[in-house]
Amino acid sequence: MTFAANVRTFRLVTSRPTLAPTWLRSYHRADLRPDLSAGLTIGAMLVPQGMAYALLAGLPPEIGLYASTLPLLAYALFGTSRQLAVGPVAIVSLLTASALAPLYEQGTTGYISAAALLALLVGLIHLVLGFGRLGFVVNFLSHSVLVGFTAAAAIIIGFSQVKHLLGVSIPRTDHFHETVAELVSALGDTHGPTLAIGAASVALLLVLKRVARRVPGALVVVITTTAVVALADLSSDGVPTVGSIPDSLPAFAFPDFGGGALGDLLPTALVITLVGFMESIAVAKVYAHRHRYDVEANRELVALGASNVTAGLFGGYPVTGGFSRTAVNDSAGARTPLASVITAVIVLITIALLTPLFENLPKAALGAIIIVAVINLIDVAEMRHIAAVKRTDLVGLGVAFFATLILGIEVGIGVAVVASMLVVFARMSKPHTAVLGRIPGTTSWRNLERFPDAETIPGIDVVRIDAALSFVNAQHVKRLLGERAARLESAPRALVLDCSGINDIDATGAETLAEILTDLDESPVVLHLCDVKGPVRDVLRRAGLWERLDGRLHATAHQAVELITGSAEPAPGDRRAAGLDESGV
Repeated sequence: MTFAANVRTFRLVTSRPTLAPTWLRSYHRADLRPDLSAGLTIGAMLVPQGMAYALLAGLPPEIGLYASTLPLLAYALFGTSRQLAVGPVAIVSLLTASALAPLYEQGTTGYISAAALLALLVGLIHLVLGFGRLGFVVNFLSHSVLVGFTAAAAIIIGFSQVKHLLGVSIPRTDHFHETVAELVSALGDTHGPTLAIGAASVALLLVLKRVARRVPGALVVVITTTAVVALADLSSDGVPTVGSIPDSLPAFAFPDFGGGALGDLLPTALVITLVGFMESIAVAKVYAHRHRYDVEANRELVALGASNVTAGLFGGYPVTGGFSRTAVNDSAGARTPLASVITAVIVLITIALLTPLFENLPKAALGAIIIVAVINLIDVAEMRHIAAVKRTDLVGLGVAFFATLILGIEVGIGVAVVASMLVVFARMSKPHTAVLGRIPGTTSWRNLERFPDAETIPGIDVVRIDAALSFVNAQHVKRLLGERAARLESAPRALVLDCSGINDIDATGAETLAEILTDLDESPVVLHLCDVKGPVRDVLRRAGLWERLDGRLHATAHQAVELITGSAEPAPGDRRAAGLDESGV
């Protein structure tokens, strides 16, 4: 990477997020036609999806349309991704329902107001993280954990919509197995015409997805099923439809803050922020890399925060960037956020003029749209890739998957985060270590397991630790060095600790190293250190160990072994000249 590229990357990481929509100032006329095409395509896709995801969240369909308008404009103003399609998504919709259903009755004013309040809270958390440059907190949810959680959430979402395909009514449950049990017990009440519409909708969506990917399948299904229900008057035969949808545009209003709603919704707002931003930034980075530009994590937080605050103040519910719509947006030719502006205008026009046309839209069709949309969230190929790259990552993935299925969405994600951190601590507690040997004819010392031809010196052990020395692994390191020292039975009985892999050391690590020195000073084995990095030198100096090790500090493993065997003269008294201490003290 060039120096200029390094400087640009540094500025992207450390600079505070700015609010200027830079794409407006440099917009090219040549981008207008592809942006227009993409905006129209996503608009046609988002209208049915917005209503479907509102249904999943337990909200009236118009709330999904409201969340698909002004929030998109807010992201277009502040976001750094040119292709990211923001709006309602399946997982966030399910999280919304799981948070609100225990507190309010679905469809009531309190439920709708709480959904707007939840969006406002999510937006404020995004803004705090963005302006505080705290985007790193999302790293607590690893990629493998996110894959497992997303797959489980997709299964839960899919089964939650089966009732709409069957035309049955089942009570809301908090756990996946209870939902399955309720569905099985309700199979005998299946409504034939509703099942036919649902099954045909699923089949049509899958066929269009396979043979005509550019065709907005959800819109085709909505138009077709609505026409069938209206012409055959199936609603009078018991086919559930969305009914009358208000044609009023989103209006500014503060959600109700009373009744302890803030405290009840804050945990879910934190989860939605974490999951939503992970999903959004992941897909944004994919298309930024593909089109050779950069996305700024902290500014993305601000943009998503502005989108959710807007959703909360204009009658919507939480939104984020979605995988499938972003892929369609890119394939349709989107080059700038103007495509999202056009999408928002299309949805606004639909709300103002076309909502009466959706009165006969069957809920089975919306359920089918959700089911087909979440199929792609079960990424078996990525699971196999994770297993091939790092098999231990399957632990976090598996815990996230089964915890979410068994315990529910919110508890599952909490367990998954804890499990992910425990896996990291487990790795840190037993860091990679290597016994080194010299490559013949060189001064390089390498891992004997990987370089079996490397030479060893009788009576000398060279050991490398590839991790920071901390409270997590201090006792493991002490035990390891003690075991290596006990194996040295012939002169000169020296143990060389190669510190090239130790980037940091905490107080516990320094205290443990002091204990190791004390134990070895009472034995015939002498401990030497080599290739100690600056931050570690600083800690050892403050702990009084640097002077205690005087004469046993070396720049490299080769120099240490040569001095121990008498093949070289001692290093100069000036540590700086010997490459041991930059301060010269």
